[in-house]
Amino acid sequence: MSTADDSQSTFGQVNVHVPEQTGLVQYERDEACVIVTHGAFDLDTIAPLAEALQTAASKHNRVVVEASDITFADSTFLNLLLQTSQQTDLRLVAPRQQLRRVLEMTGADKVITVQSTVDEATT
Repeated sequence: MSTADDSQSTFGQVNVHVPEQTGLVQYERDEACVIVTHGAFDLDTIAPLAEALQTAASKHNRVVVEASDITFADSTFLNLLLQTSQQTDLRLVAPRQQLRRVLEMTGADKVITVQSTVDEATT
């Protein structure tokens, strides 16, 4: 049985699995910087988010990360959040259960404010 990853293209090349794309959108709301994220964040994909958080933390007293569309986050992501929380009032909005569990297991939920909505996080 063949899968999409095993099939040959018309040019004789083997199709390979493409990693999930990550992304972010930024905007200001009530004097806070809101960063809406999606995708999987690890050592290979963290750089754009790290740059956005560093810039936001240098310009805003409050930074909000909308995390409901984060599908995976490893220790690289967690470390980035903890570093950012030392520079600004960091709020994490609506993380999925996997990320919520990581925050609880590591005690990071005691340092990083977790809220349900962007409205709550920006006020």
